[in-house]
Amino acid sequence: MHPRTYVLIAVGSALLAAAAVPITVLPALAQSTDEPPPVPRAERQRQGVPGPPADRPAAGPPPPARRPPAGGGPSTEGEPVTAEALLSKVSHCQQISNGLYRIRENAPTAVPVCDANGAVFWKADMDIDCDGQVTDRCNTRTDPYFQSMTAYTESSGRALNAKELPYIVVPTPSAIWNYRSSGISGGSVAAVIHGDRVQYAVVGDTGPPGIIGEGSLATARGLGISTDPYGGGIGAGVTYILFKNSEIASLEDRDSAAIQGEELARQFLLEN
Repeated sequence: MHPRTYVLIAVGSALLAAAAVPITVLPALAQSTDEPPPVPRAERQRQGVPGPPADRPAAGPPPPARRPPAGGGPSTEGEPVTAEALLSKVSHCQQISNGLYRIRENAPTAVPVCDANGAVFWKADMDIDCDGQVTDRCNTRTDPYFQSMTAYTESSGRALNAKELPYIVVPTPSAIWNYRSSGISGGSVAAVIHGDRVQYAVVGDTGPPGIIGEGSLATARGLGISTDPYGGGIGAGVTYILFKNSEIASLEDRDSAAIQGEELARQFLLEN
C-alpha cells in the first residue's frame, strides 16, 4: 500500500468565520449487489347409440402461447404442470353425482363424480374407445364393439379419429349425473392422469349411462396404457379432470387442446 500525503492549507480569518456556519453534506452514493434472488373390453357392454353430430364453428387460429398465471403460480413458465401437482388437488371428493358409477357392466357401483373450483373429476379405470373413423387400429376386425360414429365430431362433420385424437368418454346423462349441468360439453378440455403422465384431451363421445372410465386409443397411448381395443386399457389408477365451461372449437385440433389444457391446469392449481 502506498503512503498518502495530506496537505493542510491555511485559510484567512474570513473563511474561518464562515466555517462556523453549518454546511450541507451531500449524501454518499452507495452501491448494492442484488443476489440472484387390464380389464377385457368384452366385459363392458356398450349401450345406446351416440346422438347426432353437433354443428361446429370453423377452425380458428390457435390460442396464444401459454403464459404464467398472474401473481405467480406453482410452476414457472415453460415447465409443464405435473401429475403430482394435479393429484394433490383431487385427494378429497365433494360428490355432485346423485349416485355412483360402475367401471364395467357387472362391477359394483363405486365411482362418484366430484366437484372442484373450475372442474369436475373422477377416478376410475380406462377402457379403450376405438369408435369413429375407420383406421388400421380401429375397425370391426380389431374391435367387436366398433361404431363408425362418435357423439361429437370434427369441424367438417366427420366422426373423430380415436387413433390420432386424445378424447375421453362421458356417461350419457341420467339420474346419476348430467355432464351438461356441470358446464361440460362436447369439446370440453380434460386433463387425464395416470402414474406420472398427464394427457390433455377433449370430451369426444358418450357412453352407457351407468358406466364411467373410457378414453380413446390416442389418450391411452399418451398415458402409457395398453391400446388394444379388445383387451387393453387398465383396471384402475386413472384420474379424469374436466374443466368447466371450456371448449375447443375444432375438436380435431389437438395442439389447441394441449395449450388450453396446460393453461386451465395452472388455473386449477391456483384455485384449489
